[in-house]
Amino acid sequence: MTKDKNTTIDTMFRNGFHFGVARSRRHPSTKQYIFGVKNKTEIFDLEKSEVALLAALEFIKKVAASGKQILFVTGKSEAKESLRSVAEKLHQPFVAGRWIGGTLTNFKEIRKRIDKFESRNAEKEKGELAKYTKKERLLIDREIAKLEVMFGGIVSMKDKPGVLVVIDPKKEAIAVEEARQVGVPVVALASSDCDLSLVAYPVPGNDVAKASIVYFLGEVAKAVSESIVLKPEATK
Repeated sequence: MTKDKNTTIDTMFRNGFHFGVARSRRHPSTKQYIFGVKNKTEIFDLEKSEVALLAALEFIKKVAASGKQILFVTGKSEAKESLRSVAEKLHQPFVAGRWIGGTLTNFKEIRKRIDKFESRNAEKEKGELAKYTKKERLLIDREIAKLEVMFGGIVSMKDKPGVLVVIDPKKEAIAVEEARQVGVPVVALASSDCDLSLVAYPVPGNDVAKASIVYFLGEVAKAVSESIVLKPEATK
């Protein structure tokens, strides 16, 4: 084992990446990644998790270098803030909350609602809402706030993304299934209760602890940033 490999696995261990769920909740697809059990909690084999992580990061680099967008998705309270922060820094779309059905499978209709949100927002910023009554302005403000929650993170998404990066594919089953239907690969941080067969690039690891989630998202962010910097010029 190389020094770099040791360092990576040590970092994963320090961030609690190795903790799964109780054995009674284990999905059969994760069996090959389990090292053992401690205090009734399954422990991931971090050497295997690292291999899976590196494969996922290589794929993400290719997507980023191609210019396609990366859609970050989570509804977990432990992950929302970190995921939003990473996506915004990378200028990528995100869903940090409830997944709206049809976001991928019926994107044309979703795009219409996003366009309406942008139009209303533009009106407000230009002071054009003054022509409405006070009651009408209140209703419009409420509409804008609602649309912001639903679609604010995906305003920049003009077409289907090149990949979904998901925290906990079991919780985000609808998003994962929509991605499968439209042919968008999924990279996911997935604990031992998840069906890894539904994910193109599963990364077996702790999808509950904030430290583990932050570590995973940090590695994804580095991969995207490096790929954008190293992206060949289109003229070459």
